Amino acid sequence: MTEVGQQIDRAIVFGASGGIGSALVAQLVTRGTETVFAAARTRPAALPKGAIWVRFDIDDERTIAAAAQATGSMPLDCMIVASGVLSLEGGAGPERSYKQVESAAMARVLHLNTIGPALIAKHFLPLLPRDRRSVFAALSARVGSISDNRIGGWHSYRASKAALNMLVRNYAIELGRTHSQAICVALHPGTVDTALSEPFQSNLPEGQLTAPAEAARNLLGVLDGLTPENSGSLFDWAGERVEF
Repeated sequence: MTEVGQQIDRAIVFGASGGIGSALVAQLVTRGTETVFAAARTRPAALPKGAIWVRFDIDDERTIAAAAQATGSMPLDCMIVASGVLSLEGGAGPERSYKQVESAAMARVLHLNTIGPALIAKHFLPLLPRDRRSVFAALSARVGSISDNRIGGWHSYRASKAALNMLVRNYAIELGRTHSQAICVALHPGTVDTALSEPFQSNLPEGQLTAPAEAARNLLGVLDGLTPENSGSLFDWAGERVEF
């Protein structure tokens, strides 16, 4: 993939209090991004100097609309949705069998991993500039690929990420009609050492677990190299396209 290295002037990261989200905020600040908004329900404990906290609650669309207003009148040229869940509060984890599927748990996973990002896109895609390169990226997962599914299981999580991938493709097509330089992609960050992956780290092969700071550098490096021709696809942390 060709490295574009486009300078990001104004960026926002949703889920900025999470492991990957907070690392993305820190990395954007380190890279010299002029304005970095850190969107989270509460002010992140380790908010880097220069980053601006914007409150949003993925369960309340009004706060998402208010966050869009709070970013000001200038366009945002990079938006990254780094929110999402694998296990729910209370210990409900990915289902190993269809016999474990529960309506409320599945609905909650779909809301957090699919509907929430869709509402973010609803209010924030209009803020992308039309006269230059811009990026909207949502963290997805390789297990959301239907063609790559070999072992099954994890029904709610897989379904929520597959649906997110479809939304990314839809938004890329729609954006392409009005924003010719816009890039809309899903990203697979790999297995990152965060609270989300912690319950599933014990059996990982040596070297497969990535630190959040490294994951953030990897993901931003992938975004640097994308062009509008790549819009609508899922890319992994190494910049390889993953088939839906």
